[in-house]
Amino acid sequence: MRRLFATLESMSYETFSPRPGTTIGYNRFTGRSGLPGVIFLSGFMSDMNGIKATTFEDACKSRDQSYVRFDYRGRPASSGSFEELGIDDWIEDAADVLDHLTEGPQVLIGSSMGGWISLVLALQKPERIKGLVLLAAAPDFTEETWRLKFTDAQRREVEEKGILRIPSNYGDAYSFSQRLFDGGRKHLLLHDKINVNCPVRLIHSKKDVDVPWQKSEKIKSLLTSEDVEITWIEDGDHRLSREEDMKLADEKVKSLSRASGK
Repeated sequence: MRRLFATLESMSYETFSPRPGTTIGYNRFTGRSGLPGVIFLSGFMSDMNGIKATTFEDACKSRDQSYVRFDYRGRPASSGSFEELGIDDWIEDAADVLDHLTEGPQVLIGSSMGGWISLVLALQKPERIKGLVLLAAAPDFTEETWRLKFTDAQRREVEEKGILRIPSNYGDAYSFSQRLFDGGRKHLLLHDKINVNCPVRLIHSKKDVDVPWQKSEKIKSLLTSEDVEITWIEDGDHRLSREEDMKLADEKVKSLSRASGK
């Protein structure tokens, strides 16, 4: 596994190559507290330098708790073209980070799409996951976008051109590729029980216009875990990036970490 230092937008990071032709950029803090580690999984088209990723890093450092944030392939610090990748690729990236960059039990913080990926990781590697903190989790968002939000004309554009770009309220236009939808269909979760049995903490804004708050209720109803809680934010938005939102989420991380018995 190759590691090197690089600079991106004045941020230092390292990279590793889990397989030929693949490079994942990451930032890792190794704590000494004996607490389970924490991995942050960002949302669709977000990256490891976002405010949530860096704020949770600061919080973990303050209690000497190991922490990793990383870029999926197709994002700035990692290899690949975003429009040629999809959910199944990013699940693979997250699994590589878990396997190569961490040891022992981990608490996953999954934001939006990262919540979907966190649930899949907990299904694939239950022995490694101590708990999940899911912020406006968005499992199956690709299929819901395709079936419920896209017009017939938009679906035809994806099928004919392979890509559709839609303006975003959060920066760059969203890019929806055929690869994204095809990959998402391999990992749909909301059609049956979700056999995740670790503690799960869902946080969702009642004013989220991107991922309806009812989705967290749906997730809770399908999880097999007996330790699932939803915390509602009465205001705020989908990003949950206000100071009070992140403080609340970090309290959930600390609680799950203490519950590990370490």
